[in-house]
Amino acid sequence: MRDPDKPQQIIDAAIRVFARHGYYNSRVSDIAKEAGMASGTIYLYFKTKDDILVTLFREKMAQWVVAVGMAIADAPDAAAKIRRLVALHLRMLEDDPDLAEVVQVELRQGHKFFRGASAHEITAYFALIETVLEQGIAAGLIRPDVPVKVATKMLFGAVDQVATSWVLGKRHYRLSDTADAVADIFLKGVER
Repeated sequence: MRDPDKPQQIIDAAIRVFARHGYYNSRVSDIAKEAGMASGTIYLYFKTKDDILVTLFREKMAQWVVAVGMAIADAPDAAAKIRRLVALHLRMLEDDPDLAEVVQVELRQGHKFFRGASAHEITAYFALIETVLEQGIAAGLIRPDVPVKVATKMLFGAVDQVATSWVLGKRHYRLSDTADAVADIFLKGVER
């Protein structure tokens, strides 16, 4: 019988292994060793190393979208929601440097990753941002001529690039300290 905790144990081990050695230099046997199990056990839950990576991203991103949605729900307006979203995004990565390494660097090396395996999860995050922007337009806080889809990608792209630079720069500063600047610059471009 399968252990329902094993997949999460494997994913957690994979995050540590991928962050330490890089996705392409990691083997399923490395993940198994890190998880404290036999290599064959991994194959009871995942078909390939790619399957582990895709599942890892889908699971973490789905959890992330739900958590951010709940965390920004009670913010008083669209600007406050955007500020909170940016701060949460950056703090989550700062608080888990191994996950940040995997999400910001290792996932990007997989060809077609963002067009295939992750499309649904990225779309859900974009939909959350779009909803906030549309609320801001409806409330008169954001200019009505702002192209919501473009602004969504710009906000995500800005946060994503700041996070990637932090990871590649070996984290010599607090990522969360950049949140206000990122939100301010974005909001100055879209607010009325």
